[in-house]
Amino acid sequence: MSDATTATLHRMVLPEHICPFGVRAKAMLEQAGYDVDDQQLTTREEVDAFMANEGVPTTPVTFIEDTRYATSEALEEFLASSAGS
Repeated sequence: MSDATTATLHRMVLPEHICPFGVRAKAMLEQAGYDVDDQQLTTREEVDAFMANEGVPTTPVTFIEDTRYATSEALEEFLASSAGS
C-alpha cells in the first residue's frame, strides 16, 4: 500500500482475555501500512452490545473506508488480494 489509510478495528480486550484474532488483525493492518484506529471493547457488556449492534457473532470487526470485514480471516483475504495493487 502506498498511501496510509485508516482502518477502524473493534476488538475484545478484557481484563481476563485479549482476543488473539484481534491482536492478529491489528498486526496485519499495521504490516500492510494502515493507520489503525484501535477501538478496544473492554467489558463483556461493550462486546455484547457491539456484536448485537453490528449483527456479528464475534470480534474483531474492521472497517476500511465503506467496507466491513467481520472476521480476521476476511480481513486477511482482503489484504492478500490488495497487496501490490
